[in-house]
Amino acid sequence: MMKRSYYQKVAFLGILLLILLAFQEYTSREKENFPDVQFVSEEASPILLAEFNPNDFDEKQWQSLGFSSKQISTILNYKKIVGGKFTSKEQLKKCYAISEEKFAEISSYILLPESKNKGKTFHSQYSERKSISVSGKFNPDHLSERQWEEIGFREKQAQAILKYKAYLGGSFVSKEKFKDCFIITDENYQQLSPYLILPEKTPDNYKNSVSNKESKPLIKLHSFDPNTLNIDGWQSLGFSQNQARTIVNYRDKNLKGNFTNLDDIKKCFVISLEKFEELRPYIKINVSQNVERKAEITQQKTDFATIDLNLITFKQLLEFGLDEKSAGSIIGFRKKLGGFINKQQILDTYNIDINLVQKLTSTCKLESSIITKYTLVDAPEEWLKNHPYFKYSADKIIYHRISDPDDKKIWKLLKLKPEYEARMKLYMK
Repeated sequence: MMKRSYYQKVAFLGILLLILLAFQEYTSREKENFPDVQFVSEEASPILLAEFNPNDFDEKQWQSLGFSSKQISTILNYKKIVGGKFTSKEQLKKCYAISEEKFAEISSYILLPESKNKGKTFHSQYSERKSISVSGKFNPDHLSERQWEEIGFREKQAQAILKYKAYLGGSFVSKEKFKDCFIITDENYQQLSPYLILPEKTPDNYKNSVSNKESKPLIKLHSFDPNTLNIDGWQSLGFSQNQARTIVNYRDKNLKGNFTNLDDIKKCFVISLEKFEELRPYIKINVSQNVERKAEITQQKTDFATIDLNLITFKQLLEFGLDEKSAGSIIGFRKKLGGFINKQQILDTYNIDINLVQKLTSTCKLESSIITKYTLVDAPEEWLKNHPYFKYSADKIIYHRISDPDDKKIWKLLKLKPEYEARMKLYMK
């Protein structure tokens, strides 16, 4: 009886030991497989990068950088783990959902210090917010750096506001100009606007200190027929010799000798909208004379070998064989650029028949010496903010040139990709 009881106990212990060994094997295999961790691959779709603060990004914005839904979920969870805010590029790099290749691609656009100990970058210094407090109406032209700080701006923000005022010529001029200061967020402006002792709109005759650095000779405007002016005549209206030559060639070659209406003049790309509005009241087109001259011109096919791609018209592009979509894209892109510098820009235009446009560029000539170029220091604000190559860096250029009016220093501070810098320098003196 005792032997039977003894064997039963041994058998029980043996079974229990087998169960424990089986459980250990199962749990160790589960750990090695990391079932809860999912490694995800990046999507290789091309993306357009711009500077960003990863702390401000939501799921949609991360997706725009090329991350998948699973990667985004991992990044946002990692952000919670590190305290709800990324403090440096070094910390963000540790998120395993961002590969080394992807991090290298986006690193230069991240508005965070390199490491936690290196302090804040220029952007983070200016993006931090404090509460704004105003006790009554005030003229912002009269405030010192200390007074801007008392309102709620940080020291460097206050300094930047004063530099912007100096750039404008010592006065904010209007609420409209005050709002343009990149330190003033929309939220700041909404809080401050009711208290600003400034006119709402900028006066039409306003020109800042930068635009007045070079005095221009006074021009006496008078009534004129644009169809009878020669190169000297256009120069007397304030155009350079190259611009005047372009206008005459545009009239004689592209328009068959006549501006038939004001729109024909307005479409000439060397005549800015501002200059056109200045000349408009003085333009007197002799319609009857134009009809006679038009009648004398025999209809003939365009010799495209003599046509300049910076002067070619919409109708001539259609005549060459392009459809309206392609022709419109080329004319529109040329206008935004202020003229093509090289033929590759035409081939890079969106929505074109690439084969036909390649034939066009090999047939026609391209004269780029007539295009207006600037330095980063003297480029007009409006031009910077609207030019396709400069608009994404316009605010930074405007800020940096106040502190360092030196093109070489500004290029270094912009820290652009080589291909972007090369593209922008096409339009630099």
